[in-house]
Order: sequence, then structure tokens, then C-alpha cells
Amino acid sequence: MNLILWIATALLAAVALASGLLKLLVPKEKLAASKGGGWAADVSGGFVKTLGVLEVMAAAGLILPAVSGVALFLVPVTAICWVLLMIGAMITHGRRSETPLMLVNLVYLSLAAFIAWGRLGPGSFAA
Repeated sequence: MNLILWIATALLAAVALASGLLKLLVPKEKLAASKGGGWAADVSGGFVKTLGVLEVMAAAGLILPAVSGVALFLVPVTAICWVLLMIGAMITHGRRSETPLMLVNLVYLSLAAFIAWGRLGPGSFAA
């Protein structure tokens, strides 16, 4: 179970890091013009950057506590926060009738929920 949780965590952390860096490094206008980035046209540049920071922090929160052995409770807390973030993303894409993107968000949400469940239960670091 621990190995499966580590794989899921690494995948989700990679997604969070890549997505966060994209939002931080790509100008809002270019992001809004890209496929799947149309939502960025509806929000401020500061909001896009804030999401980027949150996603980079999520990547760190999923990996660093487990690797360092410090504040292990942050791994499932971060996963729960990612679930909430994906609910917001699904609402945003739903309002824009972007069903394929909603499904991608649902996959990420499911992965985060699995990590939270696993690290709070059978795959807990305390076990």
C-alpha cells in the first residue's frame, strides 16, 4: 500500500508542480489563448499567479514532509486541499462547458482523495 501511495503522490506532485510553474511563468494572455486555458481570460493576472503559487506549494506539501519525516500530517492535509482546489476547477470548467477538462480534474481529485484516505488510514506514516 505504501508503494502505491508514493506513486500516486509523486504523480500528483508532478502535475501540481508543472501546472503551478505554467501559471507562474506563462503570461496570462498566452495562457488564456492556449487550449484549456480560456478560463484565465475571466480572472485577474494576480489570481492566476496565486493559483500557481498554491499548486507549487501543493507539490512541496505532498512530497517534502514525507521525505524529511517532519510534519507528516501535512501530506494528507495537502491532498485534502487539492481535492477542494479540483472542485473549484471543475466548477469553473463546468460553467464554461469544458467537459473534458472537468474529467481531467475529476481524475486529479480522485488521486488526491486516495492519497488523503491512504495517509490518514491504512497507509498512515504512523502505521
